[in-house]
Amino acid sequence: MTRFPLTLGLDTFGDVTHDAEGRPLTHAQTIRNVVEQGVLADELGVDFFGIGEHHTADWPMPAADVVLGAIAARTKRIRLGSAVTVLSSDDPVRVFQRYSTLDGISGGRAEVVIGRGSSIESFPLFGYDLADYEDLFEEKVNLFAELMKGSPITWQGRTRPSLTNQDVVPYPESGTFPVWIGVGGSPQSVVRAAHYGFSLMLAIIGGNPTRFRPFSQLFLQALEKFGQDPRPIGVHGPGHVAATDEKAREEFWPYYLDIFTRIGKTRGFSTPTKEQFLHEAGPHGALYVGSPETVAQKIAKNLPVLSANRFDLKYGMGGLSHEILMTNIELYGTKVIPRVRELLAAPD
Repeated sequence: MTRFPLTLGLDTFGDVTHDAEGRPLTHAQTIRNVVEQGVLADELGVDFFGIGEHHTADWPMPAADVVLGAIAARTKRIRLGSAVTVLSSDDPVRVFQRYSTLDGISGGRAEVVIGRGSSIESFPLFGYDLADYEDLFEEKVNLFAELMKGSPITWQGRTRPSLTNQDVVPYPESGTFPVWIGVGGSPQSVVRAAHYGFSLMLAIIGGNPTRFRPFSQLFLQALEKFGQDPRPIGVHGPGHVAATDEKAREEFWPYYLDIFTRIGKTRGFSTPTKEQFLHEAGPHGALYVGSPETVAQKIAKNLPVLSANRFDLKYGMGGLSHEILMTNIELYGTKVIPRVRELLAAPD
């Protein structure tokens, strides 16, 4: 199997941060803090910084590309992208234009992760019917794949007006930029990514990460079947890094409980218990919560099992302070990343 370089990044949803007294900051300050977090990640040698699209008061990040542009203007090296862009409720032409613009601003550092969206707030917001959830994504991915081939574009579909020999600008300076499809549990999305020659991002937010191994195998088999070149596989996993395991869990647990209690009411899953949380933070769960050594060991264990060369830690949880998040980033950049590289470079 083709080996791709190991990439270790950070993702955020722009979770609303709190001040030292536990009071929520404004959405504007939260956004400014995310810019500072992205700049710090660049300074510490983190490979990638991603922002996920959301449209709620807990995650005020409906325009990730704008925030990424602000980070691009203050950084030189780090790659920047979405985590994810909800393509189903967006226009593929505008997504292409926004991220090709980001690619120009950043000097060729843009990426985009497209997905159907596990959060569905954008559908009623932009006038889309959830009954068309699957059809919207399939057709819009098809158009996005055509856009990535370069202008002029001729395309026909049902969900938006057709295009005939249409020029779409700006042109990416290198001709293209990396595109990933985010997958949270759908084999159809895995095959779709391979069909279009896009990379695969596994969004693993619960359960044993090794259960996603069949998805990686399916992706590699589908790439070969469709005659596509080898593509990278990435893992997006939530977590929190602090000086010790105990400190990381103490900081993260109350806010993890709060957010999952509230969103569970609308998504139909049960409130997590402390025992469930500790299991998820343990060796066989999906949470990367702990000391730098604990988190690094877990990343280094899971990536080979999943045939993955990239890991993005989804850091942050609504209620944590900006200072705690900056410490998380510092520990990730200075201790977790070097340790993961050391562990994966060591002979079996």
